[in-house]
Amino acid sequence: MELELYSDEYFMQQAYLEALSAAERDEIPVGAVVVANDRIIARGHNQVETLQDATAHAEILAITSAMAFLGTKYLKGCTLYVTLEPCVMCAGALSWAQLDRIVYGAEDSKAGFMRYGKELLHPKAKLEFGIMAPACGKLMRDFFSKKRKE
Repeated sequence: MELELYSDEYFMQQAYLEALSAAERDEIPVGAVVVANDRIIARGHNQVETLQDATAHAEILAITSAMAFLGTKYLKGCTLYVTLEPCVMCAGALSWAQLDRIVYGAEDSKAGFMRYGKELLHPKAKLEFGIMAPACGKLMRDFFSKKRKE
């Protein structure tokens, strides 16, 4: 299936590729990309184990990289695509970063920020979810199923 360039599906696919990179490194498979003007300006995937840093989530690494790329502390005009619903820590960082839009794939009923509500995000942020949810969710389930067998 060919994806339309610059579509939500295209950018989520790019985040998914980051999640696969995380899985290859035995990290929880979450990937993220930040997009500005239909261009990926930053990528990230979980590196908690690699960096021995509990805050090294895909979203945090991607927004930090995007801020460095743009030379600013705010990401107005940008969209974050992430394969899994952000946790509360990441939702706080996303709020401070002031992204225009956050798009996530699979929901996270245990640790996702929506347990506490959209109010954790910046008030102007638009939230969308469910893009590639089946594939993103399967990647997580397969990862943890493998871990339980080890």
